[in-house]
Amino acid sequence: MAKDYLEVQKNIKPYDNKTFGTMIPGPFQRFLRKCLIWQFIRFIIINLKMLKVVAKSHH
Repeated sequence: MAKDYLEVQKNIKPYDNKTFGTMIPGPFQRFLRKCLIWQFIRFIIINLKMLKVVAKSHH
């Protein structure tokens, strides 16, 4: 387990010296952050979750 942790630590690179420990997002994560279709889908999902919470409180 310690080997795995050290292997992961080798791949972590800081944006700059102030934010060391913050991982740089990979290409797929950057794609999802820019993809308007994915953002719209997440928006709908979050709104449905909020509606569910509000509906539970109004019974």
